[in-house]
Amino acid sequence: MVIERIKEAPKYILLSAVLLSFLAGCAVNPVTGQRELSLVGEDWELEVGETNYAPLRQMQGGDYVTDPELVAYVQEVGQRVAAEADRDLPYEFTVINSSVPNAWALPGGKMAINRGLLVEMESEAELAAVLGHEVVHAAARHSAAQQSRQMLISGAVMAGALAVGIATRDERYAGVALLGGLVGAQLISMRYSRDAEREADLYGMRYMHRAGYNPEAAVDLQETFVRLSEGRDPGFAEGLFSSHPPSQERVENNRRLLRELGTDGETGRERYQQMIGRLKELHPTYELHDQGRRDLAEGNASAALEKARQAIEEEPREALFHALEGDALASQSEFADAEAAYSRALERDSSWFYHHLRRGMVREELDKLGGARQDLSRSLELVPTADGHYYLGNVERKAGNRDQAVRHYRTAAESDSPAGRAARQALNDMGAR
Repeated sequence: MVIERIKEAPKYILLSAVLLSFLAGCAVNPVTGQRELSLVGEDWELEVGETNYAPLRQMQGGDYVTDPELVAYVQEVGQRVAAEADRDLPYEFTVINSSVPNAWALPGGKMAINRGLLVEMESEAELAAVLGHEVVHAAARHSAAQQSRQMLISGAVMAGALAVGIATRDERYAGVALLGGLVGAQLISMRYSRDAEREADLYGMRYMHRAGYNPEAAVDLQETFVRLSEGRDPGFAEGLFSSHPPSQERVENNRRLLRELGTDGETGRERYQQMIGRLKELHPTYELHDQGRRDLAEGNASAALEKARQAIEEEPREALFHALEGDALASQSEFADAEAAYSRALERDSSWFYHHLRRGMVREELDKLGGARQDLSRSLELVPTADGHYYLGNVERKAGNRDQAVRHYRTAAESDSPAGRAARQALNDMGAR
């Protein structure tokens, strides 16, 4: 019986694909005007973008808040380019506080660019080229096309399009175990098709040119990316190149379009360098922080603490540096000093879940149950993690709230992580499995 069902499975998958194709029909690509297969509509795009934007930013490193003027400047350039798009969407732009050079777009016009990519560019026109490229991915429904193809391949039904995706694990979060996943996490980590990348290059150049920028910057940028990819820069390989692979073909395509568009338009080099100046000055300091993170992951808390304090001396406003200090101190069981360091991080940035989570964890160690409960609950409001639920379970267990403790432990136990395993052990100890 089992063998017969396996033999029949491909027929069911094929039938599902045919039925879905028949029912869904085609949709018009708003950018190219071509008719394309689409199993999801604009409502799906808007819902996925709106639902995933905030938690995905949390998962990627949190918003960059140290330089609000720079963030506003990036948003200004993004909106200027998006105003030329062939599709009206609620476009939004933000800067992520991550050294990994990357940029991404969610369905429905929600976009982000990492701090680490900003320092690799030389002009406002290059920034417009990157953001224009991402605008096209949203405007041309490229993520919806990816979702449609995936649904056909898997034989899925349309009702499953909004199901929770894969879990995202990232060593930059110091081992924090995220619970579940998001459709958006899948979409931004998947490679676009070659046709989608060509469209994003082509129309992204047109958008930036219509917005008044010199499209030659898009050629310069692709040439830079090709050089970096050939040098196999690990940061770019981890970030931008994993989902937007550069190639000499893309450079040549941009050059051909440049001959059509011409080189008129502004470059904005001086303005960009002025706006990015402080961030470029701090680039070595962020590299110091990132090395401190690696030291801590390798068990060298003393080296991490030294680097954190050097970074704080260079830029005391950056919450990441205070959080690294807290992590190093906590790993040495200096919980009171770690709590103070996390408090300094929260004074500078209370928008990222990690700072709340870590202070809540050390407050639980210090038996400051009320403060720990508040911190951990806030972290879970921002993004659900196994660590948050496990430590909140510890808080409730110490407070004598058995039912609440069991509930949090059971949630954490869904994760195959150290926190999940610790939660399962706690449930076993309580006889609540």
